[in-house]
Amino acid sequence: MGAGLARDSDRSDTTTPEPALGSCSQFFLFPPFDEFFQSKSGGCARVYQLPFSQMNINVRIPRRKRSRGQPMNPSTLPAPPLAEVYDVAVIGGGINGVGIAADAAGRGLSVFLCEKDDLASHTSSASSKLIHGGLRYLEHYEFRLVREALAEREVLLAKAPHIVKQMRFVLPHRPHLRPAWMIRAGLFLYDHLGKREKLAGSKSLKFGPDSPLKSEITKGFEYSDCWVDDARLVVLNAMAAREKGAHIHTQTRCISAHRSNGMWEMNMERADGSLFSIRARALVNAAGPWVAKFIKEDLKLDSPYGIRLIQGSHLIVPKLYEGAHAHILQNEDQRIVFTIPYLNHLTIIGTTDREYTGDPAKVAITEGETDYMLKVVNAHFKKQLSRDDIVHTYSGVRPLCNDESDNPSAITRDYTLSLSGGNGEAPILSVFGGKLTTYRKLAESAMAQLAPFFTQMRPSWTATASLPGGENMTTPEALAEAIRAKFDWVPSEIARRWSTTYGSRTWRLLEGVQSLADLGEHLGGGLYTREVDYLCAEEWVTQPQDVLWRRTKLGLFTTPQEQDNVQRYLCKVEQNRAKIEAA
Repeated sequence: MGAGLARDSDRSDTTTPEPALGSCSQFFLFPPFDEFFQSKSGGCARVYQLPFSQMNINVRIPRRKRSRGQPMNPSTLPAPPLAEVYDVAVIGGGINGVGIAADAAGRGLSVFLCEKDDLASHTSSASSKLIHGGLRYLEHYEFRLVREALAEREVLLAKAPHIVKQMRFVLPHRPHLRPAWMIRAGLFLYDHLGKREKLAGSKSLKFGPDSPLKSEITKGFEYSDCWVDDARLVVLNAMAAREKGAHIHTQTRCISAHRSNGMWEMNMERADGSLFSIRARALVNAAGPWVAKFIKEDLKLDSPYGIRLIQGSHLIVPKLYEGAHAHILQNEDQRIVFTIPYLNHLTIIGTTDREYTGDPAKVAITEGETDYMLKVVNAHFKKQLSRDDIVHTYSGVRPLCNDESDNPSAITRDYTLSLSGGNGEAPILSVFGGKLTTYRKLAESAMAQLAPFFTQMRPSWTATASLPGGENMTTPEALAEAIRAKFDWVPSEIARRWSTTYGSRTWRLLEGVQSLADLGEHLGGGLYTREVDYLCAEEWVTQPQDVLWRRTKLGLFTTPQEQDNVQRYLCKVEQNRAKIEAA
């Protein structure tokens, strides 16, 4: 096991990637910190000359009472005043919500987005972390979806080369499950359905004695898809939306909305219980697993479609085999399970498909899912795994449009957009289903449906625009070398992590830094307070789990004490913010 690798047995929780908050129980509400500084000093880069926790901002903030133990929220420092009317209000800070917000803002529309928790805190951070066409979808004749997804692989590779990378997938052949001719035909379609310039085509393989696969598995196939840091893809789209003028509010819930005089009147609640209202010309419901619930309970309307929640769980184990390639394993039930190299020292195993009827926020892996995935892997690999090998698990629910399929694996992963309104009635667009890979095309389709309501809307723009951090860079490896060339005191491992996390925005993180001491206190796992300052200012971080599990994955490589250090530092940040109120 890699040095510093933390197991779930070292933590109080083994099913969700969110450690409990520590002793800092009194928090206050703040708006995005960079919005404040952009409005006060003409650019958030000015603030990085002073550690975030030591900033003394001479501004008086009205204090609000709140219950103990509530997490801090980025909405108390003075933000640009809420617009009286927005063009588009988006509900949901998952990949579809932020994708639509970014697309709309870039077309010149005023945009408000609210997310009741953190960005990517549910489905969008619990995926298999793949940008792929979906080879198995061909068996269900979803050619349009596969073609669109295949083309998007190369678009996203170009938009975000720091968080998206090519990956080869090895498909062991098990003749009694699918004949070779069927697999070859599927791979031929996979190679030719979508635009493919950078990604290599498929080929046949023969496995030798040094293969990690069992000796009876002698043949197989190999093809290309892509890997992505799913949570960061969400955050980067939210940043892109903000940089185009959108207002992004995390820890903010829409509690009700109704049509009035051709507008949506919307009531919002922050985490401290304080309320505010906005108006919008159009409403986009991208609430993911809560899409139908929001329509029925908060809007008091009938949902046009049903939603089926399909649970997908994953195991994380120490590196299962050498090499940077993934495996796609066929199981006896005709499902497939991936093994995917992860963060140099680990392997992700997943996913499952099972109906889920509980609270989407409380989904957790089951004993049966764990046994299922271990059985599939052990049927293929020489190295046998047990529960003792599991470092971490995570689960999420995929909100799929109900197409009445009996088999959860056969339910379409395509998206359905439902638009109602017009003739003087404010429109609402609800998003049902969808997959991570096609979020950008979904957003374009959403804007096409809203176009009749916004005749001055500019044309589509996202296909060729880099996401934040993807500008002015070639590869993460080249960027890491450039970082080390300028800052030779930065450890190589940290330079590599920064390059694959922040891309070219790393230079902003390091603005004004001259030495290792300028990075501040080392909290553990290569995380310094300077980086936490950056995340608080730029990426809506308010809680330890935001840092450790979504903006980075350092929760897998830090001890409980080191995670407490992050909690302690965020408390210090919060205490310094609280002093502002007493000034």
